[in-house]
Amino acid sequence: MKRIIMLMFVSVCALLVYTSCSHKEEEKEEETKYQVTSPLRKDTTITNDYVSQIHSIQHIEIRALEKGYLQKIFVDEGQLVRKGQLMFQILPIQYQAELLKAQAEANFVEVEYKNTKLLADSNIVSKNELALAKAKLDKAKAEVSVAQIHLGFTEVRAPFDGIMDHFQVRLGSLVNEGDLLTTLSDNSKMWVYFNVPEAEYLNYKTHAQEENLQHVNLLMANQKVFNYPGVVQTVEADFNNETGNIAFRATFPNPNGLLRHGETGNIQMTLPMKNALIIPQKATFEVLEKKYVYIVDKDNKIRSREITIAAELPHIFVVRSGLTKDDKILLEGLRQVKENEKIDYTFVKPESVISNLSLYAE
Repeated sequence: MKRIIMLMFVSVCALLVYTSCSHKEEEKEEETKYQVTSPLRKDTTITNDYVSQIHSIQHIEIRALEKGYLQKIFVDEGQLVRKGQLMFQILPIQYQAELLKAQAEANFVEVEYKNTKLLADSNIVSKNELALAKAKLDKAKAEVSVAQIHLGFTEVRAPFDGIMDHFQVRLGSLVNEGDLLTTLSDNSKMWVYFNVPEAEYLNYKTHAQEENLQHVNLLMANQKVFNYPGVVQTVEADFNNETGNIAFRATFPNPNGLLRHGETGNIQMTLPMKNALIIPQKATFEVLEKKYVYIVDKDNKIRSREITIAAELPHIFVVRSGLTKDDKILLEGLRQVKENEKIDYTFVKPESVISNLSLYAE
């Protein structure tokens, strides 16, 4: 009896093992059915980011024009000043005295000139003496003008509307001619400089007019896009031989004064790509910072192949080299296959694959 029970137990175990193995084999067969697609040829646009430096449309140094003690400061750091507004006053006593002296000298010479003219009109003195007196008067008047200019230089006024920067001197400081007082920035418009590689420059110049590519966006340091688009207005004359780049300059309106001189950001410029070769990002894998795909050859075997990426878009890559539109690439299950492994697959049209991705390109 025990022997019969033992035989029945062994039979049940064998049946369970057989059923389990059969189930696993069915699962394995289902798992080895992979999806394969091909690269898609399509006209698209790419948005490239370029590190940029933000400059005020006017940013100048305010320097002392005369030597003296800083008597008054009429503005504050960070203040908005208007054109012609008085900002600094250098002690004017010396220059006031020089002006008074020059005016007195001019008055004395003018009296001499008038007396000489009366004598000349009566033919008592020669015309040459009258001309000499007139020259002395003109010289004296010129010295008065120079003294007035020097006195005017003691008042430092804003040359344009702008924002004051940090003061380099304090009240009562002795300043020499040419000493830096502060800087002034006109932030009504901003110039944003960024460098573009040669190939992208050529694409831009080829399509700039027909594609209206002059408009660009500015991604600020807080990863927010600036509310107002800019316009590319200037491209420098020469390429930098060390970097292979050329400098662009875009002008941005700044009505709210958000942008300031010296900020950084990223210019986002859209460029067209004609007949681009695109693949889903999920069809790639990375080894030592290089991108690869799995190619399915004519014998249905898996082969890894390195590719070069020209641009990255949401969910897709634009391929520069390594693939043709007729290649078949593994779409899913990249971690489940091995090199030279033979697989069964279902081919999915590339148009269908791309259309099911969150693609914003045309």
